[in-house]
Amino acid sequence: MEWIVVFGAGGHAQVLIDILELTGLYRIAGIYDDSPSLIGKFILGYPILGKISSNVAIRKGIIGIGDNDQRAMIEYRIREQMPDFEFISAIHPSAIIGKNVTIGPGVAVMAGSVVNPNTRLEAHSVVNTMSSVDHDCHLAPFSSVAPGAHLGGNVRLGERTFVGMGATVIHNIHIGSDTVVGAGATVVSNLPSQVIAYGTPAKVTRKRDIQEKYL
Repeated sequence: MEWIVVFGAGGHAQVLIDILELTGLYRIAGIYDDSPSLIGKFILGYPILGKISSNVAIRKGIIGIGDNDQRAMIEYRIREQMPDFEFISAIHPSAIIGKNVTIGPGVAVMAGSVVNPNTRLEAHSVVNTMSSVDHDCHLAPFSSVAPGAHLGGNVRLGERTFVGMGATVIHNIHIGSDTVVGAGATVVSNLPSQVIAYGTPAKVTRKRDIQEKYL
């Protein structure tokens, strides 16, 4: 088995570690995290090896950061420092993956989720616990679907867009980049880029600043 590293030591990273252990495809050498208080400690039995900006000897791994914007920034930092770094995906054994699903590097598909045929999960996108992504959907890089959220067929999520916990997006909806759909929302019409929308039916409440916190 090949050695890999994980970037990030929070809850999202721990879920990914659990998936990687279950699949048994890789050996985890350790974790990199920017929190100085974690250096030298262990998370789920794996050592915190240093900050994410450290010189990483192993050139393969995954980013365990749940926030889309932060995940994108970490990927950019890693690419700058290590252009040859190879990102792996983490697919929980209980996830159901349909025919002709395309899974890019760094993608995470969590326990109990369903990804139906002809869907594209682009680089570093996340399909979270017990969520579903129906046929012919397209998740752009760094986008994510929160636990218990559901996308109908032929839904498009733009880069870094987040669909909140328990939200529902009906079929044929397009949502722009950097948009946040609130928990429990029901999206029945297209949403533009860089907005916050919630409610049933979901309505745009205001513009969203780039990299504005949402988790």
